[in-house]
Amino acid sequence: MKRLHLHVRVPDLAVAIRFYGDLFGAEPSTIKSDYAKWMLDDPKVNFAISTRGGAAGLDHLGIQVDDAAELAAVAARLESAGHATFDKGETTCCYAESDKAWTQDPAGLKWETFRTFGEATTYGAPAASRNGNTAKAVCCAPSDAAQEPARTACC
Repeated sequence: MKRLHLHVRVPDLAVAIRFYGDLFGAEPSTIKSDYAKWMLDDPKVNFAISTRGGAAGLDHLGIQVDDAAELAAVAARLESAGHATFDKGETTCCYAESDKAWTQDPAGLKWETFRTFGEATTYGAPAASRNGNTAKAVCCAPSDAAQEPARTACC
């Protein structure tokens, strides 16, 4: 088995442990005075690269779920713990049709939670939603998790 490793530097370990515990729904497997680690089997990793947006480097992190119930559970867990979320609903982003929501960790890293329900031929154009309405066109992370995304820093 292979496992992707992501390491994020944070300004306050205790605050970050609470946030990531809420996000993952699990306590860390290792806690030290300056370090914490989660060895997660769920979620699996979806790793993507692109030449879009600003400077090279980490754009955002995300958790892809299999169904609407899982997406709602992640959002509910974050909201009940007091973390702001921005619900995008249905959108076309990164050549996929998805339902998604965004949040930020205590250090300001953007986290996307999403459920993909179809493929798209464009990177971020609007798609017709399943109920016949036009889905939201913007797929970018919000500049602040509780606000609309900054449209200039899109996917």
